[in-house]
Amino acid sequence: MPRGGAAALLYFVRQVRWPFAAMLVLGGASAVLEITIFNFLGAIVDLLDEDGRATFFSDHAVTLLGMAFVVLAVRFIVTSLMALLEEQAVVPGFFNLVRWQCHERVMKQSLSYFQDDLAGRLTQKVMQSGMSAGDFMVSLLQVAWFIVVYSITTLVLIADLDFRLGAIVAIWLVCFGLTAWIFVPRIREASKEVANSYSGVTGRLVDTYTNIQSVKLFGSAREESRGARNAVEAFIGKLRIFTRLLTSIRMIMSLLNGVMIVVISAVALRAWQDGGISAGHVAFALSLVLRLNVLLNRLFNQLNGLFRNFGSLQDSMETVVKPVLLSDRPQARDLAVRRGAVTFENVRFHYGKAGGVIDHLNLSIAPGERVGLVGRSGAGKTTLVSLLLRFFDVEAGRVLVDGQDVREVTQESLRRAVGMVTQDTSLLHRSIRENILYGRMAASEDELLEAARKAHALSFIETLEDKRGRKGFDAFAGERGVKLSGGQRQRIAIARVLLKNAPILVLDEATSALDSEVEAAIQDNLQQLMTGKTVIAIAHRLSTIAAMDRLIVMDKGSIVQQGTHDALLAEDDGLYAQLWKRQSGGFLEPAVL
Repeated sequence: MPRGGAAALLYFVRQVRWPFAAMLVLGGASAVLEITIFNFLGAIVDLLDEDGRATFFSDHAVTLLGMAFVVLAVRFIVTSLMALLEEQAVVPGFFNLVRWQCHERVMKQSLSYFQDDLAGRLTQKVMQSGMSAGDFMVSLLQVAWFIVVYSITTLVLIADLDFRLGAIVAIWLVCFGLTAWIFVPRIREASKEVANSYSGVTGRLVDTYTNIQSVKLFGSAREESRGARNAVEAFIGKLRIFTRLLTSIRMIMSLLNGVMIVVISAVALRAWQDGGISAGHVAFALSLVLRLNVLLNRLFNQLNGLFRNFGSLQDSMETVVKPVLLSDRPQARDLAVRRGAVTFENVRFHYGKAGGVIDHLNLSIAPGERVGLVGRSGAGKTTLVSLLLRFFDVEAGRVLVDGQDVREVTQESLRRAVGMVTQDTSLLHRSIRENILYGRMAASEDELLEAARKAHALSFIETLEDKRGRKGFDAFAGERGVKLSGGQRQRIAIARVLLKNAPILVLDEATSALDSEVEAAIQDNLQQLMTGKTVIAIAHRLSTIAAMDRLIVMDKGSIVQQGTHDALLAEDDGLYAQLWKRQSGGFLEPAVL
């Protein structure tokens, strides 16, 4: 998908070229039909000048019936076909085709892409892409193209009546073109700035609403309102620049069109006085000119809309079509997990910086081995798991699962093979049932209930009811699971992983939000879940992983110790022993008096 506005628009339009081609033909036909109707008006005026008022309809029956047929039948067919194309093909089809393909592009982006932007802003860009592209094409083919055909045809017909009238209309169109050439690029740039500023306001508000609990907890509603106000004022500033351009254009067009209407009317009346044209021709010419005045004003408004929509589309594409930094390689195959061995070979990773995270790390985890990762905050434990899941690519070295480099397999198959419970559990704003079935969509109702029971979630799920009266598994969890407590969210996450039953299990502070009684009950089921699986568990509360087969102690991105709990405790000067003593003996040092 191209990133530039024009290239992206062409990319989308090519996919539905035939409806747009039909709109192009019908738009031109509509313009010709409108001019034909004005021609009918002039012809009727000339017929009224003739003698024979009493026999008018009988004398001109064929002509009048032909005019009526064009107005009633042909015009109706063309207008109806245009409406059908727009409302039944373009609006539901093209608008959503653009949105869907932009959404799919965004979904291919790496985790860092979403971490670097606001969810509300990304949503705004995806949704505005379809609206902008669709409105641009509809306006271009229904209005702008209609007016172009109308203007050219008007010039030709009026010049055929009197070359002086044709020359004035030509000058009028040239002046219009010069005005558009001067102002349109400025409008386009200003509209892009407005669109970008508007999405910034949306993103700021969504960020505030999403984190409303923190806002209220810290009593920072006033500061948030101030920040939102600053974003709105910045948007208004960009909007004022844009509207000043529109005001200038309207004033210039009003003066230009007024002068041209007066001049053309005077020349047409003088030509009639001299006998060069008939009264019908005057009526025809003045009708065309007055309609042209309306259409040129409308065209300038449409140009504003066209380039505002184009600017919005370009702004969206610059966000949506960023390079995908982490994608499946060509010919990537599905991961085949036979035993579940995990290996980190000479891994280096610093999030693109010069250093400071993981350097030359080597670690082999045997199939079915249960390993605990221990260390201070920032030691690199979660980063190591992120590299296993290929949320990021290593900067050097390799990460292997059963000898297969995770960069050589599809991301989807890799993550299907890993079940993970994180400390910060985020649920979807969907039913509890859907949240648990995220682990395995094809699971049966009995399997769902069993997973919830093993996670000790069944008792509280049965008591749930949301504001719409949905109960139990049908109750909605709220955005990010906000309607549930931290412990309840974590039990839902554990149920989800129990249902997934993946061969590799990652527990990142999996029971940190649970009280001791519930944790003890769940640990029994987690022990069952761990049976026959390769397990990597991260915990700051060392007692929860003391029984692991091996503990890996990390510090500043390197492995500084490894062994069983008892063996590491025997090393009195080791980091693990220090951490254990702090947790078992209290965090606070004796006060110095």
